[in-house]
Amino acid sequence: MLANRIKMQFCALFLSLLGCVLSCVTTYVPLWKNLNLDLNELEIWTMGLWQVCVVQEEGGMECKDYDSFLALPSELRISRVLMFLANGFGVLGLLFSILGLDCLKIGARKEELKKRLLFAGGVFSWLSGLTTLIPVSWIAYSTVEEFWDDSIPEIVPRWEFGEAMFMGWFGGFFLLLGGSLLICAACCTDAQQTLPVHYVPPKLHNQYLHYKPKYPDLKI
Repeated sequence: MLANRIKMQFCALFLSLLGCVLSCVTTYVPLWKNLNLDLNELEIWTMGLWQVCVVQEEGGMECKDYDSFLALPSELRISRVLMFLANGFGVLGLLFSILGLDCLKIGARKEELKKRLLFAGGVFSWLSGLTTLIPVSWIAYSTVEEFWDDSIPEIVPRWEFGEAMFMGWFGGFFLLLGGSLLICAACCTDAQQTLPVHYVPPKLHNQYLHYKPKYPDLKI
């Protein structure tokens, strides 16, 4: 049982680590949206939470940061805050989860404390996944809405999903799955506790082994 629980903890930790890395990368890369210009197919515009970039077919790339935070659309401003929270929750989840691992000798005698640390790590990982999926899904919804907006002329280029959107979705789902496994591993700790063993002194133990009934032929 202990070996299975340790395997579950390592699997959950790996998923949480992978999700946290994807979430951090999603936060900073300017690949949330792509814009292909039909008039100039040699250039591809990309957009992120922090800057807009132009990728040329020759291999050059130029980026420009946004001028003002307050001038950004509401979904970009809130997405920045939520992605920062997601990264913070993810790091805290990893720290608590590592300290709560059964294979770690630090605090090995404090099983209740390690269980709480593992549970807290799962909760933080779960919150990190949730705060990653919300901004990614929100911007994806606004992108789809603008793409199919009939009020915009057809000649105007439309933004499409970038690679960072998919990284954010995968990272969020990995964090949710890893956090759920960590919570399950913490809850299974109590269910798999061994039964208490009663100590029998050696003298009494020997007496029980050599005990002879007074009436051996008596049957009840």
